[in-house]
Amino acid sequence: MLDPLVRLLAQNPLLLLFLVAALGYPLGQIQVRGSRLGVASVLFVGLAAGALDPSLALPEIVYMLGLAIFVYAIGLSSGRAFVASLRRDGIRNTGLAVFAVGLAVALSYLARRLLGLDASLTAGLFAGATTSTPALAAAMETLKQAAPGHALSEPVVAYSICYPFGVVGVVLAVRAAWWLWKPDLAGEARRLAEMGAGNEPLGSTTVRVTEDMGALTLEELVRGLRWHVIFGRLRRGDRLMLAAPDVRLEAGDLVTVVGTPAELARVVERLGVVADEPIDADRSEFDLRRIFVSSPEVAGRTVAELDLPRRMGVVITRVRRGDVDLLPAPALRLEVGDRVRVLGPVKQLPRVTTYFGDSYRAASEVDILTFGLGLALGLLLGILPLPLPGGVWVSLGFAGGPLVVALVLGTMGRTGGMVWHLPFSASVALRQFGLTLFLAGIGTRAGVGFLATFASREGLLLFAAGAAITFATSLAALFVAHRLMKIPMSLALGMVAGIQTQPAVLGYALDQTGNEIPSQGYAAVYPAATIAKLLLVQLLVAFG
Repeated sequence: MLDPLVRLLAQNPLLLLFLVAALGYPLGQIQVRGSRLGVASVLFVGLAAGALDPSLALPEIVYMLGLAIFVYAIGLSSGRAFVASLRRDGIRNTGLAVFAVGLAVALSYLARRLLGLDASLTAGLFAGATTSTPALAAAMETLKQAAPGHALSEPVVAYSICYPFGVVGVVLAVRAAWWLWKPDLAGEARRLAEMGAGNEPLGSTTVRVTEDMGALTLEELVRGLRWHVIFGRLRRGDRLMLAAPDVRLEAGDLVTVVGTPAELARVVERLGVVADEPIDADRSEFDLRRIFVSSPEVAGRTVAELDLPRRMGVVITRVRRGDVDLLPAPALRLEVGDRVRVLGPVKQLPRVTTYFGDSYRAASEVDILTFGLGLALGLLLGILPLPLPGGVWVSLGFAGGPLVVALVLGTMGRTGGMVWHLPFSASVALRQFGLTLFLAGIGTRAGVGFLATFASREGLLLFAAGAAITFATSLAALFVAHRLMKIPMSLALGMVAGIQTQPAVLGYALDQTGNEIPSQGYAAVYPAATIAKLLLVQLLVAFG
């Protein structure tokens, strides 16, 4: 009965591709005890299709294309976070990520020696235990170059067997750490908020200034007292004006301030008291407007470079990127697709709107020139052979090359008139689409081998080894981060999720803490952990 359907799918690979994606993606949204597989479920549907019949294998170009798009989009979006993590606590964060990934590599090599695995299975074991799809792709690329006749299904099979425990093992490690150290998450959140690191939602308040600030301008006050706030309107007597950087506050002034609750409390303590009467009710002279950033002239530039208070007499009070409100600090670079909240004179707002572009369509489009050129440079870098000690040559491949180039371009933001960044919505869509192509492609090609291995003694040993690596690596990373480095547990949980490169674990950490602090730890180590896995998994293959 299945023969006609199998023949139909085998003769129409595009139909097979999108059927696997359509069946796999909704399955990944099903939650079991607070965790879900997400888009990784496409892999398991692909494995089922491949196991059904060997002819149901998608062409190689499908997973290669998906891989290149996925890692390039990831690199562009992570570039600045990666550089920022190197500048702020960079040695600590990168060191923790490299330690944990290195430990996973060492344990994978130990498993290889004990179980008699070959290099390809060891690489798949490592990628599955650390739930790293880019590492799996890098292993397959290295294996393809080092041993052209070798079966590429072996690392996929090992990855597929070990992947499911990649989420459960981390959760168990977190529960063990909870039982051992009993962290005070509420106290940590308060201390981090006082330090301005709590990533709290932005709010606004009106402050009545109770004493003259003398010769100090607002810009000098913000810089000298390290306030992370933005000043908006200022009422002095009957006069309403913009709280520009060069304004000097006087006793009796009413001024609006935007920032986190902790920062607003610091400003109120220094300037005066919270005012009872708001000054933003009258919008006849000054008004707020939400504007889309779609102009190439604006995208990729910092708020300081735009110099809007002096050039146009307006100020940006918030930046909405995706689902998050960001404070428009001077060093913040605007990206295509950002929505900025601009405060200024009513007569100036049309000019400002034109300057930013304010086109939803333009803010959603992909610049094919910069996207294609950047991806081509990444693929070219991935082809180039790189020497390693011992006379071994490796390459970054279709995973590492685009990732490295994307990290560089994502950090630069723009080159002249060329904007490298993708709009936020386009970036999310491309990452999802690319990963779906990759998982469907490798799943269908490895289905037969997966079924045979999973039912064998070797499959059970691989699963046990992967579970041990996941649990031991996660618990060791938590111990080093929280007990030795004295990192708050809220941040440490996010860091372990980032080291595991596992959004499901991040979701679990967010549920446990009840705040957004783990997201900061996740972003701080994710790029370093991804790069470390990409490079070290190639060593597992090359020296296997």
